[in-house]
Amino acid sequence: MPQPPDWNKYLDAGAEFVAMTRTQARRRAKELVSQGQLAQEQVQGFVDDLVDESRKRTDVLLDVVRKEIQRQVKTLGIATKEDLAKLETKLAKQSKPGKAATSTTKKRAATTSSTKKATKKTAKQSAKKAASKAAS
Repeated sequence: MPQPPDWNKYLDAGAEFVAMTRTQARRRAKELVSQGQLAQEQVQGFVDDLVDESRKRTDVLLDVVRKEIQRQVKTLGIATKEDLAKLETKLAKQSKPGKAATSTTKKRAATTSSTKKATKKTAKQSAKKAASKAAS
């Protein structure tokens, strides 16, 4: 059975590709100067261009990753912060704070209590009938 890909290796490789520090850019520029492919006067501009390009690639990669994560979350059906905020707003509109919530809770408690009492009465009556039949 094939092993799943090691995503950390891919992420590290992508990070190395896009995240070039100024120090790394200077090192690269010095190599080019020593090889004669870049003039000493051009080093600062070259470094600035490399770092700027690196930032742009990082932004592009982050956008791709964000979009994929959003797509996966949507596919899985996980609630987002926006979904929860909409639900909270909807619930707040449906019930008035204070009295409405308290009266609903009291009604439920009363209904549950009366149902329990009725069940106990029915059970007692059934037991009495069964006892009287057995005595007869």
